[in-house]
Amino acid sequence: MPPMAERSSRTSLGPGPEERASYTTRPLDASSWAAFAELVERNNGVYGGCWCIVHHVEYRRGVTDPRTLKEELVKAGRAHAALVFDDDGLAQGWCQYGSADALGLKFSREYAKEPPPRAQWRIACIFVDKRHRGRGVARAALEGALAQIAAAGGGLVEAISEATAGREAQGRFLFSGTAELFEQYGFTRGRQVGKHAWIVSREIDPRSAHHQAPGPSGRQRGRRYCSSTIPLGEAALETRSSA
Repeated sequence: MPPMAERSSRTSLGPGPEERASYTTRPLDASSWAAFAELVERNNGVYGGCWCIVHHVEYRRGVTDPRTLKEELVKAGRAHAALVFDDDGLAQGWCQYGSADALGLKFSREYAKEPPPRAQWRIACIFVDKRHRGRGVARAALEGALAQIAAAGGGLVEAISEATAGREAQGRFLFSGTAELFEQYGFTRGRQVGKHAWIVSREIDPRSAHHQAPGPSGRQRGRRYCSSTIPLGEAALETRSSA
């Protein structure tokens, strides 16, 4: 796999003009491990001690120590994420991604019944510190992950996310992001694999890290598994995040 982007990207996001938030995204690696670990510990291990490890193919429930394995994979360059930092230098969220061979997805049985075209990349988890939700962290994390994927060569990216329009969705079901957020970044829905869960996908152009990302008006819907190539950027976005 090509090396991840080593540069940071800066994004200005926030609920509105009265409360702008400015974030910097960095790759999760050995140099940012301590910041990631502090964020996880600040949130009680995340989802009962998950440490964002359960989607890794190396994980074995009841056998693996989540923190130990996660640290080993990160420091070996085998676990990837865009880590979001605030102006105080504290990590406030991440978007986990990796190759389709390295990460599993939820609803895997239903997914396997009629699998879509094989993706090069998967986005498996988007997490935001509980005190910073609704401030654009999820957007910054997703944009950072897509920029890192573009810098690593691009290709088809897939995720399984929850549709939330018209209903109150509990936070524990949104660890993989919302379908609406992905659609704002050019992903299209494919097959439904759960009551509210959809396969979403998008083709990332390796050149797209240098162009502007689509905002809310850039939503595109397509036919089944049809992904559109929409330029991705690191430009400022001033749009409310749903996470």
